[in-house]
Amino acid sequence: MKKILLIEDDTALRDNTTELLEISGYEIVSAPNGRIGIEKARSYQPDLIICDIMMPEMDGYGVLKELSGDLQTKHIPFIFLSAKTERSEIRKGMDMGADDYLTKPFEEEELISAVESRLAKAQLLTEKARSGFHDIETDDQEMHSLHQLKNFIDDNGIVERFEKGALIFGENAHANHVYLISKGVVKCHRMDEEGKELITGLYHADNFLGLTSFFENVTYQESATAVEKVEVAKISKTNLRQILEKNRDVSLELMELLSSNISGYKDKLLQMAYGSVRKKTARTLLQFAKILDKGPDQPINIARSDLASVAGIATESLIRTLSTFKKEGLIEIGGRNIKIVDLSALKSVI
Repeated sequence: MKKILLIEDDTALRDNTTELLEISGYEIVSAPNGRIGIEKARSYQPDLIICDIMMPEMDGYGVLKELSGDLQTKHIPFIFLSAKTERSEIRKGMDMGADDYLTKPFEEEELISAVESRLAKAQLLTEKARSGFHDIETDDQEMHSLHQLKNFIDDNGIVERFEKGALIFGENAHANHVYLISKGVVKCHRMDEEGKELITGLYHADNFLGLTSFFENVTYQESATAVEKVEVAKISKTNLRQILEKNRDVSLELMELLSSNISGYKDKLLQMAYGSVRKKTARTLLQFAKILDKGPDQPINIARSDLASVAGIATESLIRTLSTFKKEGLIEIGGRNIKIVDLSALKSVI
């Protein structure tokens, strides 16, 4: 029976996670903080460590640093478990040598899948070491999660920077690269037969752009433009395909991501088809606030035409609805700036 060390200061979460793992056939040793976690890692020598980041005594980064420097524990697979979802935090954990990063709240299947894949990888590496086999080409690009793929693109991709309003790639241009956003917000859009722009999506840091067929010489089906200052890292479609062919886990995660995106597009189409103008306008304001990371009372600087395009309504209809929201005290308007002043009331509209 494989032994797992769970380091988590939240008693309820620690107990619930322990129960989930025990039901799945693992022996669990737990610790309420980083200091005790390090002691138990050295004494129990677990097959895997799952560790929270924000903890008393010593945080998860300190635990990983301490154990990575110990010959007795440096080989143990390490998974971060945290409520922190910022890309910088995820990248920091992976750069320090963590094998995976799960964000709270997590699904049971997500946890078990991560545990199984890390244990399987550790067993495979052990068998390779015993047999003296070492595949340099494969190991150089061996990955088991989208986090690792994104880190690889960050480290090895071509970095490009764009000013607000600049075109990143255009509709019908040859789709030779896939982009990963490092900073900023990007809108993807295309023109209809009447020359009207339709925004197909808004993307922020840690999102992919330009994912197309890996097997055909196709063109981009939409354009991508910087909504604000943007930094991206790009990788050739050929190189990405080679990585995916060698790394099944990453391919499956990418397929799951694309499936989720398709579901999102379907929901958006239904909302555009059946939602009222008020609902569409409120939903779009909230969406832009989230994408641009604007909290209550922080102004959203966005063109009315962009808002209308995302909402799927005429610009005139959007402007009239914004005026109504202003009269109702939901928002304030100053030039192009829109400030949400009653978030709860705006949410209730949808």
